[in-house]
Amino acid sequence: MHTQCLINGRPGDSIAVSDRGVQYGDGLFETIAVCDGRCELWDRHMQRLLAGCERLRIPPPEIAQLAAEARQLVHDSERCILKIIITRGSGGRGYRVPETAQPTRILLRDDWPEYPPENSEQGVRARLCSQRLGTNASLAGLKHLNRLEQVLARMEWDDPAIAEGLLQDHAGRVIEGTFTNIFLVQHGRIVTPMLDMCGVAGVMRAVVVEFATMAGIDCEERVVSLDELYAAEELFLTNSLIGIWPIQELDNSREHWRAAPGPVTRTLQAAFHRLRYVNG
Repeated sequence: MHTQCLINGRPGDSIAVSDRGVQYGDGLFETIAVCDGRCELWDRHMQRLLAGCERLRIPPPEIAQLAAEARQLVHDSERCILKIIITRGSGGRGYRVPETAQPTRILLRDDWPEYPPENSEQGVRARLCSQRLGTNASLAGLKHLNRLEQVLARMEWDDPAIAEGLLQDHAGRVIEGTFTNIFLVQHGRIVTPMLDMCGVAGVMRAVVVEFATMAGIDCEERVVSLDELYAAEELFLTNSLIGIWPIQELDNSREHWRAAPGPVTRTLQAAFHRLRYVNG
């Protein structure tokens, strides 16, 4: 299947060079898993998209219109990815935003990535990246279009056996992966890094916190140090496409961490599989 695209509701493959998403990365995006023509966690993705538009003061899209266009693109798909991009639209030269913005609405349907089942079952190898994340409370948590830090981090390795790279901020605090959020298990409870200064507040991250609460597993969001990462009993990664991947091995130039997927990770994976089954 080739990529299919709707731009402002019409089939197409190009936008104006004056679009602020192209010029300045002035926009947001959501990446949504599709199963049997159904967009998983749709309401949560839309809540985050609307919250991001409010923070960036981009006029929000009509959710009913997005839903109709999404159905048009994915209704016949057994498994695919839907990416929604909202930019502020065209606005002339310079950083000043137009008085009346006309946002650009892009929906892309693409093939489902062939993730090996071993990633969920046995866990993945990860590495610590040297690239650091800048801090900016105004953008923290948002899934905005400026992803150059992640691009630079992903350029640090080409070993296909390494599934993900973990990122710190400039203060050395552990934040996230290049395309995932990270959780630690300490003494049977889970911890995930605070994202008040940088990082993406993933939809699946919020789901895992809710799963943990329902399962009676204590969960805390706070600053996480590198030492804590290497002292964890279990580590796992999340996003809305992969669900939950255990980390079985983590390397950097000084330390090495290795562990089999543990009971807390397995409990949360089972909860996510039940969610997909019930909603499917």
